[in-house]
Amino acid sequence: MKILATKEDFTKNGQTYDIIFDTVGKSPFWATLKSLNKKGYLLMTSAGIGLMIFGAITSLFTHKKIVSGVIKATADDMIFFKQLIEKGKLKAVIDQTYSLEQITMAHAHVDKGHKKGNVIIRMNHQ
Repeated sequence: MKILATKEDFTKNGQTYDIIFDTVGKSPFWATLKSLNKKGYLLMTSAGIGLMIFGAITSLFTHKKIVSGVIKATADDMIFFKQLIEKGKLKAVIDQTYSLEQITMAHAHVDKGHKKGNVIIRMNHQ
């Protein structure tokens, strides 16, 4: 299994994937769907109700499966992701890092909608 985490628009590289896990909802639905292999899965954790319904209907008429909704993480899920990270199979994309004192700036950066990865808030423990 190949896991891709990137700052680049994966829908424009010409590759297709077995699973696309969209946690942010910034990629256009149709472009993302075209980036799936024939029997691929699109997992959407931030879809609105309209996109959730549209995804369910799309799943009925194609071999591609769209899964959305609220996802509950378990301790086993966190252990699985920890193992992927430790093996170097999953790498987080960090867009910006801010101190706790800069949290307003961090929120402003995210609200602009241009971030290409995670925004980190650094907290100093004493």
